[in-house]
Amino acid sequence: MPTTRLAVLARTADPRTMLRRFLAVDAVVTGANGLAYLAAAGPLGRFLGVDSGLLVALGVFLAVYAAAVALLASRERPPVLPVQAVIEANLAWSVLSLVALVLWLTPSTAGAVWTLLQALTVAGFAAVQYVALRAAGR
Repeated sequence: MPTTRLAVLARTADPRTMLRRFLAVDAVVTGANGLAYLAAAGPLGRFLGVDSGLLVALGVFLAVYAAAVALLASRERPPVLPVQAVIEANLAWSVLSLVALVLWLTPSTAGAVWTLLQALTVAGFAAVQYVALRAAGR
């Protein structure tokens, strides 16, 4: 994905600002997802066909992860290694979500669609963060 397209998406041509914005959006979306899992584990579990205990555990993890990503996004110059760790964690989350969907989970149709959509979204975060990180390194 060319950085010119990312600049339109991020509403800035500055690569560091672009990276910080993509990290911040990741933190907001991840945090909202985690808080929703924590606040409504029972109803969401029934709707998605997933154990509510799993959603609570994921909610805690996602809330903590989102706080760490938000802290990284708040830095004027996010350090390269932690940003790379976020990108790799996002890719791992995407792959593990798909593996879990195929091998472990037996969700409802809504749960299967949700798992697929969130895996694609998180992979998209990893992609834009990677391109922005490379552009910021130039």
